[in-house]
Amino acid sequence: MTQSAQDYPGERLGLPREGVGSIGRVGRRVGALFVDYGAAYLISGFFAWDPLAILALFAAVQILFLPTLQGSPGHRLFGLRLVRADAAAGRVGGWVGLWRPVVRTALLIVVIPAVIWDADQRGLHDKVAGTVLVRS
Repeated sequence: MTQSAQDYPGERLGLPREGVGSIGRVGRRVGALFVDYGAAYLISGFFAWDPLAILALFAAVQILFLPTLQGSPGHRLFGLRLVRADAAAGRVGGWVGLWRPVVRTALLIVVIPAVIWDADQRGLHDKVAGTVLVRS
């Protein structure tokens, strides 16, 4: 019997197994998504609940808050923060910049990249953007 390449999600990235700095698990991510999308839905009432307005508001919240607060309101409420994943440099952390939230949000809105995960429980949208959601 062979041993797996890693014992827990995030080990390859040098993240701890549990606690602060560990990979944000699925339950927290889904909860954060519901908060952010729910807020966008409620605000879209000013635009007659137009589906495009909901998506635009959701995207605006993501793009505004990811670089400024290291996470959307839902992320922060569920104890998550978005950081850079510089696997080549052997470190995780740092400001995500301005382009990463835009790319990540565009792929998140498409949905499919967000539901394709790797062994570290990172969605394709996070891999492309070079980010990782960790517990704060």
